[in-house]
Amino acid sequence: MNINQILEEELEVSRQDLEKANSYQNKFGGRLEKLLVNMGSLSEDRLPYLYSKIMNVQHIDAVDDLVEQYELPVWAKSLDVDFLVENHWIPDGRVEHQFLTCDPLDWDINQYLMQQKIAPSVKVISKEDSEKFASRIGAENSDEELGQLNDIEEDRLRELATEAPTVNLLNSLIAKGVKWRASDLHIEPVAGRFRVRYRVDGVLKDEGLLPSALSLPIISRIKILSNMDIAEKRRPQDGKIETKSANVELDIRVSILPLSKGESVVLRFLRKDSISYDMASLGISSDIEQKILQDLKSTAGVILLTGPTGSGKTTSLYTFLNELNNDEVKIITLEDPVEYQLPGINQVQVNSEIGFDFASGLRSIVRQDPDIIMLGEIRDQETARIAMQSALTGHLVFSTVHTNDAPSAYTRLVDLEVEEFLLNAAIIAVIAQRLVRRVCPECCQEEQHMERHDNLDIDQLLSRYDLAERNFVKPVGCESCSHTGYKGRMSILEYLPCDETIRALKKDSHFLPEAKKHNVSIGNRTLLEDGLLKAAQGLTTIDEVLRVCS
Repeated sequence: MNINQILEEELEVSRQDLEKANSYQNKFGGRLEKLLVNMGSLSEDRLPYLYSKIMNVQHIDAVDDLVEQYELPVWAKSLDVDFLVENHWIPDGRVEHQFLTCDPLDWDINQYLMQQKIAPSVKVISKEDSEKFASRIGAENSDEELGQLNDIEEDRLRELATEAPTVNLLNSLIAKGVKWRASDLHIEPVAGRFRVRYRVDGVLKDEGLLPSALSLPIISRIKILSNMDIAEKRRPQDGKIETKSANVELDIRVSILPLSKGESVVLRFLRKDSISYDMASLGISSDIEQKILQDLKSTAGVILLTGPTGSGKTTSLYTFLNELNNDEVKIITLEDPVEYQLPGINQVQVNSEIGFDFASGLRSIVRQDPDIIMLGEIRDQETARIAMQSALTGHLVFSTVHTNDAPSAYTRLVDLEVEEFLLNAAIIAVIAQRLVRRVCPECCQEEQHMERHDNLDIDQLLSRYDLAERNFVKPVGCESCSHTGYKGRMSILEYLPCDETIRALKKDSHFLPEAKKHNVSIGNRTLLEDGLLKAAQGLTTIDEVLRVCS
């Protein structure tokens, strides 16, 4: 049987499509089976069967055991293995000059092997299976890549990093991040290849694998642009790239971390056009917003934000400072690092390498006669004490601590050996924060099956806040939200004022349940309850609130 008969009779390609493909081949060239795949008339996963029939070679359709036991054969080490593997030709360790491939008719590979005076025998596998072998080979070779580069290798990488394919690919990765409004781009080694993921609205989105031939050039280009040592692959490095993509000005913070099988690269996108430091942009519930605005009128005291990394604490602090920023007050911040420049505010970056940490920086700031101080984070006893004492000497101090809820900020500071009388005298309020994704308003639909959430006592919560109308929705996905069902994020908060009752409570093991009970009794709510109220208003979903608050 010839190829046309196999395609029509065994692979069920229509005669009309065959005639179209043959006509195109006669005019423009190309391989018939590839043309049919491009036309959508033939599935790519049927090609191994086709090749096995027309070439009378074996088709292997179960390779997991072979992959697990695979080692690059000695006879293949003199060949350009990267070139072979990139084109899906895997040297078979069981028989000399035998290859496993999904494309035995590859002209470039056959020409190359002819030049090497090799007459190959082949067994046909699927493209997916060839990728498994490629990952195995890449994993075996990655250990060799962790050492210091020699001068020749470094020069070659520099050359590759400036070539058009590398430049264009990195630019497209950054442009896609800008388009999706991603906060981070992750490039990390996985089974011998490099995976690309974007963090969009706090959730990682897989974008696939980098081409093998461009993985190291891409990482090298990132190092060059961020003024890192291109040859160093054993120590962590940090850098910064200033660029413009799709008319958006970007500051990109770059972090590279050596792993056992390569280097993990994270690019954090700081868009100069993306942050609007006003209370409305945070999505804070109106009742909590009024309490915060009242606290901001204080001339002295400490306002603390709590939450994990990435929960929006810095953005909220910037928003509070922006609310207070005018010609009559002097505001100084101490940050690690300074992420966004705020006009009219004195921003200082700590540098622990020279001994300029939060504690020493805070001592210097106090001597600058500020009205308002913002500390990026309270990490140690000395910083905590100076912050509290500064509040008692007439400064309004903003800072953050890493705790799961608002009451736990007190116990965290007690663990840092800050005296209770200092906490009671200095703290104005503690605000716990999380970020939840907003549902896409263009594609969300009404949530019909609410019975699965009966255990949340939503009705009781809504009646407590006199919310008669409810609008629970579910995400669907459309072009506008990149088919995620969500678009943008907003804050959910737990607000805990330091009132007389909180000051009177002893900060021991009984403090947390008693503080939480008191906070509910005065009309405040937990993070979960604030999220559920926003879900009832159709701003987010219950599943998203549970994801963030669990």
